[in-house]
Amino acid sequence: MPSDAVRTSADSRRLALWLGLLALLAGAVYVMATAKTGPVDPTEVAAPQSRGTVVFNAAMIVFREGLEAVLIFAAVTASFVGANAGRKRPVIVGAAVSFGATIVTWFLVQALLDAASPLGPKLEAITGFVAIVVLLFVLNWFVHKVYWTGWIAKHHRQRRKVLGRVGVSATMGLVALGFTSVYREGFEVVLFLQNLQLKAGSGVVLEGVVVGLACTAAVGVMTFVLQRKLPYRKMLIATGVLIGVVLVVMIGGTALSFQDLGWLPSHPTPFTVPTWMGSWFEMYSTWETLGAQVLAAAFVVGSYYAAERMRVRAPTARGEQPARRAEAPPRLASDAA
Repeated sequence: MPSDAVRTSADSRRLALWLGLLALLAGAVYVMATAKTGPVDPTEVAAPQSRGTVVFNAAMIVFREGLEAVLIFAAVTASFVGANAGRKRPVIVGAAVSFGATIVTWFLVQALLDAASPLGPKLEAITGFVAIVVLLFVLNWFVHKVYWTGWIAKHHRQRRKVLGRVGVSATMGLVALGFTSVYREGFEVVLFLQNLQLKAGSGVVLEGVVVGLACTAAVGVMTFVLQRKLPYRKMLIATGVLIGVVLVVMIGGTALSFQDLGWLPSHPTPFTVPTWMGSWFEMYSTWETLGAQVLAAAFVVGSYYAAERMRVRAPTARGEQPARRAEAPPRLASDAA
């Protein structure tokens, strides 16, 4: 069918784009791992990040990703009613397996970081850089519409194909559907948390993970057990704002790491930033670190309004129907039949 050919072509372009971005990220990591470092001034010692900041950052990223996983899972299983109700069980099994796979991924990444420990201070800078990339992906104002209409629609298509099968093939397909619905979110969490773990240790990060999982579980219970309709759009926007704060904090700490390694110049400000602001918000008395945080904040706010203009204001000005934010996970028209 022509639509299938168009979809295949779009998927191929999307895959090529992601492979290109991954290659760029890998190249940047390699450059940092092999780069020379400048002398470290022993008198310049940054205040350790506060326990509360680490817990908040970890909890927020876990909750944000968990919220999206709940919405995706809800959209995928929405039509498993009546005669298809029994097919929801393999999807749940797949989601549970993905949770276990996320834990395994954590330990694999930890083993990789242990092997890379000879990099010393470079390792913290590299993980901070990767965490920022992950946050920029999570904070996807520009692709959020594509995320819901594309990523979830892909799972709908996979579900319809699986429902046409019988026997073991159908069961394994449903398990795979549940797995892919959740694992991507878990993988993003694992990548982000590595930098926090290097800075504060596993115990403090685990506290934030527990808080984030508890909030996610509460949303899951409200959605699947109590069948309540929650303000998903407002929750996504609110968590998006908080993730923006986490991004600004993370960039301040990573910029300081770059300065310590001699990769970024350091020009002191004529004023002194209080020590507690360094502990809580990674704000330090150099123009480079503060400037990076200001630029990050401007990017977060600017990208949001630019995305709004592209989706709503520009179509309205052309006399077209503007895009609308969904109040709940989208369902395809074929699901209503």
